[in-house]
Amino acid sequence: MTAESTMLPREDRIPWAAMAGIIATVTVFAVAQGLTYPLLSFILERQGTTPGLIGLSAAMTPLGFIVSAPFIPALARRVGGARLAILCSILAALALVAIAWAQDVWAWMPLRLLLGFFANPLYVISETWLMSITPAPRRGRIMGLYSSIVSGGFAIGPLSLGLVGTQGWPPFMIGIVAFLLCGLIVLAVVPRLPDMPQEGEATSVAGFFALAPLLLFAVFTAAAFEQILLSLFAIYGAALGSVEARITSLITFFIAGNAVLQIVLGRVAEQFGSTRTMSLCALVSLVGCLLLPSIFDSWLIWPLVFVWGGVSFGIYTMSLIQLGERFTGQALIAGNAAFAFVWGIGGIVGSPATGLAMQLIGHQGLPSSLGLLCCALAVFLMTDGRRVEAELAKPLGEHITTSGLLRLLGRLGILATHWKIWGGRLAIRGQNDDLSEGQLLELGICRVARRERWLDGCETLLPMDYFEYSLHPDVSER
Repeated sequence: MTAESTMLPREDRIPWAAMAGIIATVTVFAVAQGLTYPLLSFILERQGTTPGLIGLSAAMTPLGFIVSAPFIPALARRVGGARLAILCSILAALALVAIAWAQDVWAWMPLRLLLGFFANPLYVISETWLMSITPAPRRGRIMGLYSSIVSGGFAIGPLSLGLVGTQGWPPFMIGIVAFLLCGLIVLAVVPRLPDMPQEGEATSVAGFFALAPLLLFAVFTAAAFEQILLSLFAIYGAALGSVEARITSLITFFIAGNAVLQIVLGRVAEQFGSTRTMSLCALVSLVGCLLLPSIFDSWLIWPLVFVWGGVSFGIYTMSLIQLGERFTGQALIAGNAAFAFVWGIGGIVGSPATGLAMQLIGHQGLPSSLGLLCCALAVFLMTDGRRVEAELAKPLGEHITTSGLLRLLGRLGILATHWKIWGGRLAIRGQNDDLSEGQLLELGICRVARRERWLDGCETLLPMDYFEYSLHPDVSER
């Protein structure tokens, strides 16, 4: 023990042994997970499978996340976190054995679902353990360290394909051994692991949606981004004439950016706040989407995918930091399970939708879909995020009642009406702003500069720099 650690308050001391065991467990698991997505995509592409069907197959694993998430809080309390993690690692290894044996896209559908079902509890339990033992003043750097090391595990998965290839049993054996090793690590560190937190009111996964909808949308964005790129980047690269070795190397660089930059982003979050850092990650990810098509064949693609990978996964790291800042006890378990649920939704929606977009508009459907996600998140975060979240939480928390559903539909209808009116006013203003003063006089109107108002004078929260128009004085005197 160092002199520095002796001087720290007890609540600020870091239990390094338990933390190392937790992070090592998830890292080894990430090796197997990172290997499966590109491996199975390469196999399906050689079999002549369409991009849409490849995306649907990839969505089965996150569907397993969705199915298992509601059961995790109760299972962790009854079975125990360590026992559940060990059991899931064994079952995940058996699921991968069955996938390697089948070698058929339709047989892989239920098997990949089971793989996600068994993998999900381990992530939820491990992240809950980690947040429970992490001191608040060091949460940014610790969660950044966690994300960096786990991302390194994901990077090793695709990298191993460059060493053993994508043919036969060797690549599958790497994943199978990694799953089993994960269970052995948990077994070795059981005495140092904390209990699952029990304080506070029991919160369900559905109930957590009402507590932090914007935070969950950020997780959705990060999940969809990663799942889309891991499952369909091989198709994108092949359409542009790249060989498998270059594509796997680019994927590895993408995930390597995750591994290297999360610690940096964690320190930035400690200095400037996790919300601002998340906004920065969303904006830089959007820039990467815009630049990808033009520089894919140049050397600039390598630093691009490196930074792109770091900031896109940084959205999830910032979400974890905010989860630890805002929730404790059983709400923390429910929050981690809700994260897993939304991560599954992001994967199951993102991959098939992007695969379909690539079939309809070509391979550029990949960066277009990713850019749309990043743009939406950036807009929400650059608005008053907590205010938007509070407004969204009201109808989400009341949706189970008839009156709540009617209020939600009414709000949506009013919003749609205002948006339609605003669009019409904006179009009118756009046309009139191009007219000269003489042309405006012929129409009988004059220009009046006013901000944040509609033409009819109704207040609006949208900042507007457009001119408004009134009856011209020369006309009114006639």
